[in-house]
Amino acid sequence: MCKSLVIVESPIKAKTISKYLGNKYIVKSSVGHVRDLISNKSKNKTNLKRSNLGCNEKETLVQQMGINPYKNWKAEYHILPGKEKIISELKDIANTVHYIYLATDLDREGEAIAWHLKEVIGGNSSKFRRVVFNEITKKSIEKAFKNIGKINMNRVYAQQARRFMDRIVGYMISPLLWKKISRGLSAGRVQSVAVRLIAEREYEIKNFIEDEYWKINLSLLSRENKKIIMDVTHYKNKTFLLKNKKEVNSTIERIKNLSFFVTDRRDKILKKKPPAPLITSTLQQASNLDLGFSVKKTMFLAQKLYEQGYITYIRTDSCFLSDYAIKKVRIYIENRYGSDYLPENPNIYSNQKYSQEAHEAIRPSDVQITNINNCDVDAIKLYKLIWNYFVASQMKSEKYKSIKTTVMADAFKLQSNTKIILFSGWTKALKKSKNINFEFPILDIGSVLLLDEVLPNQIFTKPPPRFSESSLVRELEKRGIGRPSTYAAIITKIKEKGYLKVKKNKFYATKIGEILITRLKKNFSDLVDYHFTARMEKSLDQISEKLINWKNLLNSFFDNFSQQLERAKKDPEEGGMELNITIPTEITCSICNKNMGIKTAITGVFLSCLGYNSEPHEKRCKNTINLISLNDLSKTKEEEKKEKSLNSKTRCKICNMVMDAYLINENFKIYICINNPSCSGYNLKKGEFEKNLNHSFKKIRCDKCKNDMLFKTGRFGKFFMCINNECKNTRKILPNGEISEPKLEPIPFPDILCKQSDTWFVLREGISGIFFAANNFPKSRETRSPFVEELAKFKHLLPKKLHYLASGPQKDNKGNKTIVCFNKLDKKQYIASKKEGKFTGWSAFFIDKKWCVFNK
Repeated sequence: MCKSLVIVESPIKAKTISKYLGNKYIVKSSVGHVRDLISNKSKNKTNLKRSNLGCNEKETLVQQMGINPYKNWKAEYHILPGKEKIISELKDIANTVHYIYLATDLDREGEAIAWHLKEVIGGNSSKFRRVVFNEITKKSIEKAFKNIGKINMNRVYAQQARRFMDRIVGYMISPLLWKKISRGLSAGRVQSVAVRLIAEREYEIKNFIEDEYWKINLSLLSRENKKIIMDVTHYKNKTFLLKNKKEVNSTIERIKNLSFFVTDRRDKILKKKPPAPLITSTLQQASNLDLGFSVKKTMFLAQKLYEQGYITYIRTDSCFLSDYAIKKVRIYIENRYGSDYLPENPNIYSNQKYSQEAHEAIRPSDVQITNINNCDVDAIKLYKLIWNYFVASQMKSEKYKSIKTTVMADAFKLQSNTKIILFSGWTKALKKSKNINFEFPILDIGSVLLLDEVLPNQIFTKPPPRFSESSLVRELEKRGIGRPSTYAAIITKIKEKGYLKVKKNKFYATKIGEILITRLKKNFSDLVDYHFTARMEKSLDQISEKLINWKNLLNSFFDNFSQQLERAKKDPEEGGMELNITIPTEITCSICNKNMGIKTAITGVFLSCLGYNSEPHEKRCKNTINLISLNDLSKTKEEEKKEKSLNSKTRCKICNMVMDAYLINENFKIYICINNPSCSGYNLKKGEFEKNLNHSFKKIRCDKCKNDMLFKTGRFGKFFMCINNECKNTRKILPNGEISEPKLEPIPFPDILCKQSDTWFVLREGISGIFFAANNFPKSRETRSPFVEELAKFKHLLPKKLHYLASGPQKDNKGNKTIVCFNKLDKKQYIASKKEGKFTGWSAFFIDKKWCVFNK
C-alpha cells in the first residue's frame, strides 16, 4: 500500500500526467462522467415503467426526472451504462492505496465529477484528496500535488442547482409543448433564450423597410497630380445626405463649377493596443471567424490540445496570466522579434463583466513550442491561433499616423481620413491589419485642389445582420446568458432540434422555432427573459461562493415556474398556451376533395388535408403538400434586390404584418402571415414561377425503375421519392443543396457469415450509412456494423464511393478492431473501435482526403 491512485477524466490526460508523476502513482481515467440522474433513457427504463403503474402524474414525473422538488430536492443517481467495469476497477485499486487524488478539471463540472467519483468508490473519506492544475506540465502538476485540498461542495451544489433546473424545465415543459404545439419540441433554461435571440432577429429582418439615400465622393487632384478621394460630409454645417437620383444630378451640376480649398489638416500619431489573450468565448469567436471552425469543433480540438499538455485549461473567463508565463513570453519576444517589440512593463488585462473563474487565460503551456506535428491538421491550426494571440498580447502597441484632411467648396464640406502604419507592433505576431504605407500628398492649408471625378454612391439601409456562431456567442456573453463552456452544447442542441437553419454560415429561425418562442414568451416569461437568465447565472456563482443556499434558490425558481406551468396547461380561453392550429385554405385536396390547411410541425410548413382530423381513424386522409420557402431557393442578385424593396413585401390583410412566401409548385405560390397560426391570413397567387425554382422541383428519374420521383419533406429533411409504390426508392437532398447519389444496391458477402442465424450478410445502405444485414431479411433481422478489415479484404466488391472506408485504420492504438459508424449530425461515415461491446473513445475521420485519428 505504498502507491497512490490519481483519477482524471480522459485517457489522454491520464497518459500525459503519468509521465510526470512516476512509479509512486497509479493514474486512471474515469472516461468522463460516471454517474448521473436516473432518467427514462437509463438501464432502469423497464423497471421505471412498471413502477409507474398505480402512481399519479406527479409521482411518475418525479421518477422520470430522478429528482423530487416536493421533498427537499432528493436526487436519485445511477451509474452510467458502460461505466460499471471502470467503477469496479477503481474500487479494487482504491482498496490497495493510501490516498486517492481526484484530479478532474478545475471548473464546477470537474468538481462535481470528483464528488461523484468519491461517492461511487466509497470507503474511508479521509483517503480522498482534491488536486487541480491549470496546465498539464511537470511544473504545474508538481505544484498541484504540493497544494492538495478537499472537494469544494459549494461548487458541487452550484453545478447540481444548474443541473436540477435544466432537468425541471426539460421534463415538465416538453409534454405540454408536444400537446399544444408539435411532437419533438423541448425547452431549455438557456437554449430557449438563444433561440429567442435568433427568432427576434428574424422578425426584425422580415419587417425591416429599406430607406434609400445617396452619398457623393469626389476624386481630387493635388498640385503634384496625385489623387485623393474625399467624402462630401456636410452642406451648410448639416450632415449631407441625398434622397434620390434627381437630387444627386442637381448636386453634381453645382459641384462641377466649384473651387476646392484645403482648410484643415490634422496629423495624429495613434496607438492600437494588442488584444487580450484568449478566453473560452473569444477562442470560440476567433476560431469561427479566422479558421471557419464551429464552436463544437473548436472546443473538441481545444480539449485534445489541453489533455496532451500543449495549452492551459480551456474553460476560463479570466484574462489573467501567471508571472511565469509572462516572463517566458517576454524572453521569447525579445529573442524572436527584437527589443523594439517588447513593452517596458507586461501588458495587464482586466476581466470581463460576467467573469466567473479566477484561472489563467488560454495560452500555450510552453511558448517555445511554436509548432506541433503529432496532431490533426485542424488542431495544429487552432494551436497556432492560441499561440499567436498569447504572444501578441504581450507585445507593444501598433503605431500609426491618422491624417484627417478637410476641404471646403462653397457651402460643401469634404473630409478624408487616412491611416498609415508606422510600427507594426503586435500585428507582427497576429496579422490583423494591412500594412498601408504610401506617400500621402502634401496638402498645405490654402492649397487648391482640382476636380477629377464625381463618384455618386447609392446606399440602402440594411436590417441587422443574422447571427453567425461567433456573433451569437458574443451576444450570449454580452448579456451574461449561460457560460462560454456551455455554448457549444447550446448551439448544437438548437440545431439538432430544428429551431434554426444554417445557410452560408448564418442562422435562420425556422417557423416552428418562431412559434415556440412566441408561446414561451407569453406563458413562461421568466424562462426566456434575458435579464432573468443572466441573474440566475449570477445566483449560481453566489452558490459557489457560499453567499446563498442552493436549495433556497431552487425552491424560489420552482415555485414561480410551477405557477406558470399550471396556467399554461389551461385552455387558451382561460389564459393557457395557445394551440398550434391548422389554418383552412381554399386549396382542395386531390384525394378526398376536402380543403387543405396550413400546418406547421418540426419538419416545416406544409399543407395538410383537413379530413385527417375530421374523419374516423380508418377514413382519415393523410394527403400533404410540401411548401418550399423562398428563403431556401437560390436567387440572383437582381432577384434578391427586388425582394428587399418595399413593393415586394406582401402584407397580411388581417393584421398588416409581413407575409412569408412559399412555393407549392410551378403554378402556385402562397403567402402566409408571419403571425400564423395566431393569424389566419394567407394569399394564394397563380402564375409561372419556374424561373425561380431550384433543383428541388426538377423531375428526376428513379435509378431503379426509371419512373419519376417526387419532391418530399420528412422528419429527416428533404428528399425525392419514386411514384411507384412497389419501388419506394428515395434520394436525399444534402445540406449543400445537391441531390445525393443513388442508394447502394445490396452487395452480397457470402464469405461473411451471420452468428445468430444460418445465413450470410449483404452490405446495405440506410439513413444511418452502410451496415451488414442478413441476406434472408426479414426472416432473420440480424444486423451489425462492418469491420474495416472486412471492407479492405473485399474491396473489389465495393463501389468507388466506399473505397475510402476500406483504406481506413483496421485497428486502434491498442489493437482493438475498428468498425464503420455514422455521425447523424454531419451525415458522414467515420471509424471507431470497440472493446467488449463498448466504444473505447478512439475514432478516425476522413478529412482532406486522409484519415485523422482522435483519441479521448
